[in-house]
Amino acid sequence: MQRLVSDIGGTNARFALVDAGGWPEDEKTLQTSDFPGVVEAASAYLAGRRVDGVVLVVAGPVESDQIALTNCPWSFSLNETKRALGVERLIAINDFVAQALSLPRLDDRDCVKLAGGQALDNRPIAVIGPGTGLGVAGLLKIDGDYRPMATEGGHVAFAPRDDVEASVLAILRSRYGHVSNERLLSGPGLANFAKALANLTDRELLISSPAEVVARADSEACPICIDAIQRFCSLLGAAAGDLALTYGARGGVYLTGGMMSHLGRHFDADRVIEAFVDKGRFKSYLQAIPLFRVLRTDTGLIGAAAAALQMN
Repeated sequence: MQRLVSDIGGTNARFALVDAGGWPEDEKTLQTSDFPGVVEAASAYLAGRRVDGVVLVVAGPVESDQIALTNCPWSFSLNETKRALGVERLIAINDFVAQALSLPRLDDRDCVKLAGGQALDNRPIAVIGPGTGLGVAGLLKIDGDYRPMATEGGHVAFAPRDDVEASVLAILRSRYGHVSNERLLSGPGLANFAKALANLTDRELLISSPAEVVARADSEACPICIDAIQRFCSLLGAAAGDLALTYGARGGVYLTGGMMSHLGRHFDADRVIEAFVDKGRFKSYLQAIPLFRVLRTDTGLIGAAAAALQMN
């Protein structure tokens, strides 16, 4: 019997089926804005097909029966969703738990190594990725089994690295109060970054999406947008370096998330690497840690499939 897996983000809900082979098949992406909730979206995808279990990957904390997504208006009860879909088993896992679970299933074609030495076996692995929000998770290998560590690490406080970023922090603090890494290191965050940089020069940048920032950088007509993207890449490296230090991630640090592909040619690996290791006395420690960029865009479903195989 097949199982349904879904990776629900702030913008898209990706669905697939998993059989005994353990890999997602018949993938389809639906827009979350087109459906009032997860039951309606899942039912539209299934179109009458029956499954015996469901794994929902959600962009938000999973602490109880009630699920509220951080960057999507959907909220639901796990028990009520299970009854509505007519399945015996249904679980939800955090989106970056799914990203972490996907890592042992990837091979050399799915990732590119940006820097660092050899990954150490049985040492922590970390994954971080900007998309609609900013996801962070860890992975431990214990007695041969991989155990994910769910976090809300994307909401740690943003730490500016120079006077310009300190000024950006002041602008965003007046707007939001607490300024997390996600306020800058995400799709909406890139737009925040560009508009705040414009404010520093008493200019108004009329943009509403990260795609507009990238398009203006593509045309080379907007130096502010180019600066925002360059600083975005540096901030990603700095946040990944902080994560490596926090976890002692000698098993490697992996960069993923939808913004990685949306940046296109503007993804600056050199800036990422420079900021990743720029941690003062611990530079040599970080230089030994392998840093990878994940190339696949379906790792949420791959991680959900791994969780589906473990369902009782």
